Amino acid sequence: METAQSRQQAAPGAFIAFARFVFCGGGVGLASSFAVAAAASWIPWVLANAVVTVVSTLLATELHARFTFGAGGRATWRQHVQSAGSAAVAYAVTCAAMVVLQQLVAAPGAVLEQVVYLTASALAGVGRFVVLRVVVFARNRSQTAATVGTVRAARPVPAAMTRASVPAEPATLCHAA
Repeated sequence: METAQSRQQAAPGAFIAFARFVFCGGGVGLASSFAVAAAASWIPWVLANAVVTVVSTLLATELHARFTFGAGGRATWRQHVQSAGSAAVAYAVTCAAMVVLQQLVAAPGAVLEQVVYLTASALAGVGRFVVLRVVVFARNRSQTAATVGTVRAARPVPAAMTRASVPAEPATLCHAA
C-alpha cells in the first residue's frame, strides 16, 4: 500500500506533467481527430465531435489521473466532472474553429479541416492542461500535503515539554487544511 508521502514525491513537476499530458492527451486527441472525420461521414460533424469528445475525455481523464499528474489511481467522479467541464470548453473552441472555417472557405478540403481542427484542439489542450493541473488534480497534492502535515503534527511530544510550550506550527497546519 502506497503512503501519502510516497504519493506526494511521485507527483511530477510541471515540465514532466506537461510532457506526459502531451503524450497522453495528444495521442488521444490525434486519434479523436481521425475518429471525428470518420464519424462525420455518417452523422453531422457537430454530433460526431460531441460523441468523440465524450469518449476521449473519459479515456484521457483516466490516463491523466493514473500517469500524467501522479494522482495515484483511478480518477474520481469529481475529477471526471471537472475534466468534462474543461472538455466542454475545448469542444466549443473546436466547433467555433470549424464554423469559422466553413464561413471563410466554401469547400475546405480534408487536410485543411484537419489542420484547423488540430490547431484548435492544441490551443484548447494547453488551456485544459492548466485547468487539470491547477484545479482538477491539484486537490490530490494539497490533500496529500495536508495528510503529511497532520502526520508530522501527530508526532509524540517529549514528556519534558508542557502543553503551553508546544510550537504553534502544527496547530496552524491543521486549521489551514
